[in-house]
Amino acid sequence: MKNVLPLKSFFCFLFLISILSAATPSSFEPTDESLRKYECPEWFRDAKLGFWSHWGPQAVPRQGDWYAKRLYIQNDIDKKTGENRGPHPDYLDHLKHYGHPSIFGYKDIIPLWKAEKWNPDELMALYKKVGARYFFSMGSHHDNFFLWNSKIHRWNAVQMGPHKDVLGLWQAAARKQGLPFGVSEHLAASYTWFQSSHGADTTGPKKGVPYDGNDSQYQDLYHTKADANDRDWLTKNIEWHQEWLKDITELIDLYHPDLLYSDSELPFGDYGRKMLAHYYNEDLKKNGGKLQAVYNAKHDNDQGRYVKDIERGVSSEIRALPWQTDTSIGDWFYRTDQKYLTAEQVVQMLVDIVSKNGNLLINIVQTPEGNLEQDVLEILNQIGQWTSTNGEGVYATRPWKIYGEGPSTSGKVEKGRFGGNKDVPSKAYEGNDFRFTSSKDGKIIYAFCLGKPDGLLCITSLKKSSPHLMNPIQSVEVLGSSEKVEWHQDEKGLLIHRPSSIPGNMVLGFKIKN
Repeated sequence: MKNVLPLKSFFCFLFLISILSAATPSSFEPTDESLRKYECPEWFRDAKLGFWSHWGPQAVPRQGDWYAKRLYIQNDIDKKTGENRGPHPDYLDHLKHYGHPSIFGYKDIIPLWKAEKWNPDELMALYKKVGARYFFSMGSHHDNFFLWNSKIHRWNAVQMGPHKDVLGLWQAAARKQGLPFGVSEHLAASYTWFQSSHGADTTGPKKGVPYDGNDSQYQDLYHTKADANDRDWLTKNIEWHQEWLKDITELIDLYHPDLLYSDSELPFGDYGRKMLAHYYNEDLKKNGGKLQAVYNAKHDNDQGRYVKDIERGVSSEIRALPWQTDTSIGDWFYRTDQKYLTAEQVVQMLVDIVSKNGNLLINIVQTPEGNLEQDVLEILNQIGQWTSTNGEGVYATRPWKIYGEGPSTSGKVEKGRFGGNKDVPSKAYEGNDFRFTSSKDGKIIYAFCLGKPDGLLCITSLKKSSPHLMNPIQSVEVLGSSEKVEWHQDEKGLLIHRPSSIPGNMVLGFKIKN
């Protein structure tokens, strides 16, 4: 006799399947309550280090960040004091090299961006070798120029400038290397940021002559003129909220990025919530019902709707929820003769962040042509040497009971620009500054000395009677070295004799079993 599924059970089965299939694409609603269901995926918690291409037409003048805005500032007013500091240096540079912004403005800089030396496959292979575990491309900066193949905005990198789908090529290169791909959108702030283009000189031979942002044929780049009271970072204009949603929805639907970043809080109220729900739901469809997407925004995510981001700063403590620092190895855009962070400073920052349950996203400054300067390549090579020998104590780790000890954990700490502590302290770390991480099972503690150890190292948090230890220390090894370590544990702490050689000559790492 054949086994026949009872008719009632069969229909119940079909009903259940229909519910599950219908629920997947609409699992998130555009409400805070629904978005609080978000949980950071494990892959992001394990990744720890991402590289960022904060790159576009604003690199062309070689003057660093915010050039598209500042070329229009004849009167640079100090926001705190109201003092008129005179013409902004970028305004003067623009006059010298390109002419007056009433004639030759940012619209004329865009065609000069050719990206002729850009090799995304080569760079992505390098970034993976150095230690990046995910990669971000900028999608649009505040200059309202899109690096994707937009069908709704003509000012994009396929139709102008390099005539290349920059996002598409970066994404293909990331996929070849098995790296999750992210996009940063700075568009939400563009509407008020770009209002300088609607001004005019107040003195001189061009006094009162409107800048080219006032020309109606270019206002799809510069936006229309904002209301007099619309000057905050995020515009109050509902029509611009709707435009932003349309643009970012196009970006999501064309590229389905694994990560998405807004250079602000979650923008524009209900419009932002609608964008975020759509992003999460599209990712659910892409990954068979399992959410793997990460969204970063810059306000506290105590409600758990996304992963908090801190620009140019780090958390002052271990945070219960994963978070991210975004910063740059130098200026945000290429600047002639700029000073870069050293490899040691980048590694110190990485270890400090990871010890507090965070990730580091760092911009690797590209030339306007798209390649990297030799000094940047040397810095990356040194970082890669360190991650290859110390990565065990960074990737796929979790915070230990405390994040660290030493002078850098107490006393007055420099504040970051956008919250938290400063990402690269002015004062050098000392030989008794340590940061801790732990294996997921808690059986291994990793201790990193951020300064230059001299003679005997003492980790007081690992003394015999430490409340943070369940068992005595069993063994101590130097990461990246086969040298036998002399150590003992007493009531002063875990005492380790300085190894004769330090792998990579920076940020010495210890693997400690207890």
